[in-house]
Amino acid sequence: SARSSDEDGDFTPCPERAPFLGWKHVFQREEHVMPKVSKDTSARIEDIGIGTLSQDFIAGHEVSFLSFREAGDLAPLLKGLPDDLCSCPHWGYVSAGRITFTHRDGTTESFAAGDVFHVDPGHCPVTEPGTDVIFISPEDQVAVVNAVIEANMAAMASAH
Repeated sequence: SARSSDEDGDFTPCPERAPFLGWKHVFQREEHVMPKVSKDTSARIEDIGIGTLSQDFIAGHEVSFLSFREAGDLAPLLKGLPDDLCSCPHWGYVSAGRITFTHRDGTTESFAAGDVFHVDPGHCPVTEPGTDVIFISPEDQVAVVNAVIEANMAAMASAH
């Protein structure tokens, strides 16, 4: 069981599960230090032309805060990945605007402000202007996608 009962009958997380959950368990004070990231304190904050990216890593996942001033179509940036689609799963939250994913089979799913989502590998996102979205992605899988995106961005910049 991931939880144990103390003398009061209250349940607390088992210390042996703390590393899996990304927690640091301090036995002396019975304190749990939860890892966190925020848009304003992310390790990487940059303008990406059509918006801004704030990015950091937590418990084996990349957390990306994206704000789009303009419409965004990632299709040209995904060229070179399998089927020219994103090969990484994502969990996310749309705080403003709308994001639409086109899947390998041609179906689409749209998510709007207030929606929490999960998208499997094999997709291409398009965002409307004014969209703010948080992506949470497995660090090892998204690193492959990011390398291709950055190479395509560099190639596009040198072509101009």
